[in-house]
Amino acid sequence: MTWPATDRYDTEPAPDGLALVQDLLNTLSAGKPRETDLLLDRDDAQAWLNAIWHERNPAQDQPPIQLDGDDVQRLRAFRDGLREWLIKAEEEPAGERGALPHVPFDAAVRLDSEGTVQVEPAGSGWRGVVSLILIEMLHAQRADTWRRLKVCRSERCRVTFFDRSRNNSGVWHDVRKCGYPANLRAYRARQRTQEPSGIRH
Repeated sequence: MTWPATDRYDTEPAPDGLALVQDLLNTLSAGKPRETDLLLDRDDAQAWLNAIWHERNPAQDQPPIQLDGDDVQRLRAFRDGLREWLIKAEEEPAGERGALPHVPFDAAVRLDSEGTVQVEPAGSGWRGVVSLILIEMLHAQRADTWRRLKVCRSERCRVTFFDRSRNNSGVWHDVRKCGYPANLRAYRARQRTQEPSGIRH
């Protein structure tokens, strides 16, 4: 399956439905050079949503969710809030990062043939998209993969990636593109502060 927002940053998608959350976060203008914000206007946002829906539901011709201008603004605000929360999750202790803002959404809860409770998305517009995202977040938390979704530490990048390192210690979406340059800048900054006063190179 292709993920239009994540694929343009040449980073591997997260497993299962968590890739949908990652793709929403990567609709943001990020990377080097900067890519276009895919939620900038209604046409771009609907094109992104259509691509996601057709990939997930190839037998259906039309997406069940249609967006208007207000939907796009609210969806963009949700994306930005979630992204900032992920950044804080890496930088601050759990008790200090705060909770995500309350987001109204619709969902249907049912019992399947085996008696297992299933939560399914519902609703229209931006609330329908958010219900998809929150349900995939719930599944990822249950599978213990949610903690591996991160935002690249590089201020010049900020691409959302899935950390596949054994001890979940990754901080760069691409070590060569973001890690090495950041470490080199930090090294040069340390060298400058250690130079004796009055000496110039």
